[in-house]
Amino acid sequence: MATLIGERHSQAIWRDYLELTKPKVVVLMLITSLVGMFLATRAGVPWTVLVFGNLGIAMCAGGAAAVNHVVDRRIDAVMARTHKRPLAEGRVSPTAALTFAFALALAGQALLLTFTNPLTAWLTLASLLGYAVIYTGFLKRATPQNIVIGGLAGAAPPLLGWVAATGHVSAEPLLLVLIIFAWTPPHFWALAIHRKEEYAKADIPMLPVTHGEHYTKVHIVLYTFVLLAVSLLPFVIHMSGMLYLICALGLGARFLQWAFVLYRGTRPHAAINTFKYSIYYLFLLFIALLVDHYLLLNL
Repeated sequence: MATLIGERHSQAIWRDYLELTKPKVVVLMLITSLVGMFLATRAGVPWTVLVFGNLGIAMCAGGAAAVNHVVDRRIDAVMARTHKRPLAEGRVSPTAALTFAFALALAGQALLLTFTNPLTAWLTLASLLGYAVIYTGFLKRATPQNIVIGGLAGAAPPLLGWVAATGHVSAEPLLLVLIIFAWTPPHFWALAIHRKEEYAKADIPMLPVTHGEHYTKVHIVLYTFVLLAVSLLPFVIHMSGMLYLICALGLGARFLQWAFVLYRGTRPHAAINTFKYSIYYLFLLFIALLVDHYLLLNL
C-alpha cells in the first residue's frame, strides 16, 4: 500500500512539472518552428538540427513558461482557469519551479549551441527573456497593450526554426513572425473577453477590463483584418503558391466571420469559440505553408 501511494505521489509530481512547461502552448510553438525549418531549405533539414534544435527550443520555451507560473502564482490562485495550477495550489514551491526553469533553459541553450548555431541560441534566449521577464514580469501588469507588445516574444519560433536550419536571418522568417504577431491580439483578446471578470478580480489590466468589451471587440475585428492582409504576403513575395493563397483566404475569412459574430454578440459563447478557432487557424495556416512549399518543389 505504501509503495502504491508513493508511486501515485511521484506520478503527480511528474505531471505537475510537465504542467509548468505549458505543453499545449509549446506544441503549437514547435509546429511553427518546424515549418520555419522546412521552409528554410530545399536540401532537407539535418536530423540533428531537426531533433535537437526543436528540443532545445521546446526546453527554453518550457523554462520561460515555468517562470510565468512562478510570477503569476497569486493571480492564478484567484482565476477559475488557472487556480488548479501546481504553484497556485502549492504542489510545487516557487524555488523548485525556478530551479526547474533554470535547468530547462540551460539544457535547451546547450543543445542549441551544440547542434545548431550561436545565432539560434541567442535569439531563443532573447525570446525566453522577452516572455518570462519583460512580458510576465512587467508588461502584463503595466498596460492593456501587454499582449500586443509582448506578443513579439511568442512570435519568434518560426524565425528560430529558420535560423537553426540556415544560420542567418532573412525576410521570409520575419514575415512568419509578423503573421503570429498580428494573430496574437485577436487570439488572446477573445479569451480576455471570456475571462473578463477573472482578470478584473486579479487586477490585470487586460483590454476588456480597462476599455470595455465593445472597444475590445472593435480591435479584434481590426486586427483580424490586419492578420488577413499579412497572411497573404507569403504569396505576394512568391514564398508560397496558389494552394497557400486559397487556404489563407479561406481560413482568414472564417476568422473574420468569428470576429464579426463576437462583435455583434449574436451567439452565446462567441468569445471562447473565437479563441478556440484562432488556435486551429494558426495550426492550419502553417500546415498550408508547408504543404504548399513541398508541392512547389515537386512541380
